[in-house]
Amino acid sequence: MPSARRRLLYVTDLAYPARGRRYCDEDIRLTARLREEFDLALCHPRDAAALMDAFDAVVVRNSGPVLEHQAAYDDFRARALAGAIPVYNPLTGRADMAGKQYLLDLSAAGYPVIPTVDRPEDLHLLPAAARYVVKPKLGADSIGLRIVTADRLPGLVDGTVLAQPHIDFAHEISFYFVDHDFQYALYAPDPGRRWELRPYEATRHDLEFARRFIEWNALDHGIQRVDACRAPDGELLLVELEDLNPYLSLDALDDTGQDAFVAAMTRSLRGFLAAAGKA
Repeated sequence: MPSARRRLLYVTDLAYPARGRRYCDEDIRLTARLREEFDLALCHPRDAAALMDAFDAVVVRNSGPVLEHQAAYDDFRARALAGAIPVYNPLTGRADMAGKQYLLDLSAAGYPVIPTVDRPEDLHLLPAAARYVVKPKLGADSIGLRIVTADRLPGLVDGTVLAQPHIDFAHEISFYFVDHDFQYALYAPDPGRRWELRPYEATRHDLEFARRFIEWNALDHGIQRVDACRAPDGELLLVELEDLNPYLSLDALDDTGQDAFVAAMTRSLRGFLAAAGKA
C-alpha cells in the first residue's frame, strides 16, 4: 500500500501589497506544483496557530512582515515550539527570523557585512560617508528605513535601530539556497530598481561568499536568500540573510529553472518531514 500523503499548512498573505512584487502569484504557482506531492491548504499568518495541529507540518512562505501581525506570530511561534510542531523554515534560524542583531554580530566578527552599529558610542566605527542608513532592528521590507546625514546619527541611534553607511553600490545580487544547496542567483542591474531582476551567473568567489552565511546559520532544512551588494571596490557585502519567508522571484526564472527549484524544495520537504518523524 502506498504511504499516506503528508498534509502541509502553507502560510501566506495573498493580499500583502509588496512593492514591485506580487506575493500571491508566486505562492499560487508554487502551491499548485507542491500539490502534486502533498495535501496542502493555504492560510493567513493570523490563522496559523489555530489550524496547525491538523497538519503534519507548517510551511511559512510569503507571509509578509511579522510587524504586520506581531502578536499572532509570537503566539504561533510559542505554540509551535511548545507542541513540537514541525515548521519550515525551522524556528531555530539566527538571521532575519530573529531580528537584525545578526548584522551586528557578523560585522563584529569580521564577516563581509556592511559595517553596522547600534550604539552612539560605536558610531566612530562606521566609515565616513555622505549619508547613512538607519533602520529598526525589528524592521522588514524597508519599513521605518531612513537615509540621513552624519549629524543626525547621535540623536537616532539608541539601541533600537541599526546604523550603516549608505553605499553607492554597483548592483545587488541575491543567492537562493534550499537546505545548503545553491539553486540560482538573480541581480538588479539598476540599483534604483531593486525588484527588476535578471538571472546572474555566480562565480566561484561569489558562491564562497554566500555559503559562509548559509553555513553560519546552520539550518539543516529550509529556503534562504543571501542578499548582497557589489561595493565600489568590487567585493560583495552582505545586506540581509533572509531565513523566515524569503520572496523567491521565481517569475525571473525560465521553466527549467522553476522546475529545478520545485524539485529541490520537494526533496527538502521530504527530508524535513522524515527528520521530524512525519514521513
